[in-house]
Amino acid sequence: MSFNVAIDGPAGAGKSTIAKAVAAKKGYVYVDTGAMYRAMALYFIRAGFAASDEEKICNSVDDISVVLKYEDGAQHVILNGEDITGLIRTEEVGNMASATSVYGPVRTKLVALQQELAKTTDIIMDGRDIGTVVLPNADVKVYLTASVECRANRRYKELTEKGLDANLEQIAKDIEERDYRDMHRDISPLKQADDAVLVDSSDMTIDEVVDTIVSLCNK
Repeated sequence: MSFNVAIDGPAGAGKSTIAKAVAAKKGYVYVDTGAMYRAMALYFIRAGFAASDEEKICNSVDDISVVLKYEDGAQHVILNGEDITGLIRTEEVGNMASATSVYGPVRTKLVALQQELAKTTDIIMDGRDIGTVVLPNADVKVYLTASVECRANRRYKELTEKGLDANLEQIAKDIEERDYRDMHRDISPLKQADDAVLVDSSDMTIDEVVDTIVSLCNK
C-alpha cells in the first residue's frame, strides 16, 4: 500500500517548500500539482488564449501532455516533450494557472494523472483541493496557511533577492484576489478538509513546520 500525504492551502503559504523538505526526510516522491497547472497555463499563454476564453482552453486540453520526471532528486516538468521547469515560476504564468484551473476539463485531466501516481507511490502532494478532491483518503492531511501580510512579505523578499522589481502592496492585493478566486470557484474550491490538521506558519520557521508534518506522518 502506498502512503499519501496531502497539503492544501492558499497561495504563498510555503506548501511546495515544506512538501519538498518533508519528502526528502521521509523518502516520499513530491508531486507539485501547481507546476502541472502552470505547465498548462504556459501552453495557453503561448497559444495566445485569454484566460477568459473558456471554450478555446477547454478544447485544447487534449493537445497537452504534462509529465513530471525526477532526475537526481529534482522534479522536472515536461510539457509536450519540452522541459519547461525554469519557465513556469513567473507571475504571468501563476495568474493564468489560477484563472484557468477553474475550468472542469483542465482539472479533470490533471486530477486523473495525480490519482494514478498516488496509487503506486508513497507521495506528498500539495495544492488547493488535494485532501478534499484529489486524495480524499490520504493518510495525512494538512491545511497550511499564513496571514496575507506574512505571505506578501515572503513573496516580496523572494522577488527582490532575485533582483526583480516588486511592489509589496500589489503583491498583497494579488494574494487576496487569488485567495478569493480559489475559495469561491465552483469546482473544487480551496477549503480545509474536515479531517485535515490546521498549521499556521505565520510565526513558524520552515524547520518547525517540517517537523510538525513529519511527526504527523510518523504517528
